[in-house]
Order: sequence, then structure tokens, then C-alpha cells
Amino acid sequence: MSSPAKSTTATIIPALMYADCPAAIEWLCNTFGFEKHAVYPGEGGTIAHAELTFGNGMIMLGSAKENGYGKLVSTPARLGNANTQAPYLIVTDADALYRRVVEAGAEIVREPNDTSYGSREFACRDPEGHIWNFGTYDPWAAQKP
Repeated sequence: MSSPAKSTTATIIPALMYADCPAAIEWLCNTFGFEKHAVYPGEGGTIAHAELTFGNGMIMLGSAKENGYGKLVSTPARLGNANTQAPYLIVTDADALYRRVVEAGAEIVREPNDTSYGSREFACRDPEGHIWNFGTYDPWAAQKP
């Protein structure tokens, strides 16, 4: 069977909801280094839809709402700070980003560590509780046996 995936930059784009999406966009850009690709304002200071890029990857996000789709997707705060997914971002220097994240006040949930597969990694929560993983492991690169 042939793949239904479109040939494009990235074919999987995580989508997250935030209670204060405008603040989240600024924090993600200033702290993690995302860049605004598109931001579509909604009613009452909300964000209807936003796209942030990180290298050749992207996330989509929007303001959490109690509408049809909003009832299907939650925020960590609504789940008792639980997460059901946690994006992994490939970085060149995990320690440098770790210092920046600590300075921004993020909660570190996994301190920097070296893995058995050659990665330097850490994980943190953003101000609204989403967990983010950062590491130097690149599954697309040729791996050493």
C-alpha cells in the first residue's frame, strides 16, 4: 500500500491548546526559540489558530474553548497537570537551551542527561503545563551501530 502522506517539509504537526494562547506564543518564541509562521486572532483576545516553526518542524496551537473540537482536546490544567503527549525537539546544544529554559522559569521535569543511544536530553513544563522534551538525538541521521 502506498503512503497517504504528502511530500512536504513535515507531515506530522502537533497541535496544542492553551488557556492564554497569546502569552504562550510569546513564551514559546522567547524561551524555546520558536518563530511565528502565522497567527490568526480570535474573539475576545483569543487565538483562533497559530503556527509556530522550529527549524523545519511546526506546531499548531490555539486558545482552549468549550466548543465541539475544544471538548475533545484539553489542556494539562484541565487534566490535573497530566499530559497525553510530549513533543521532542531536536537541538544542537541541549545544555545551552536548558540554561535558557531555567532562566525563563520553566519547571524542569527531567534534568539534562546522557542517554545510552548518544543523546543529551532534558524535559520541562511550559507555564501552562505542557511537557516538552529536548535532545540532540536525531532519528533521521545515520546512526552508529
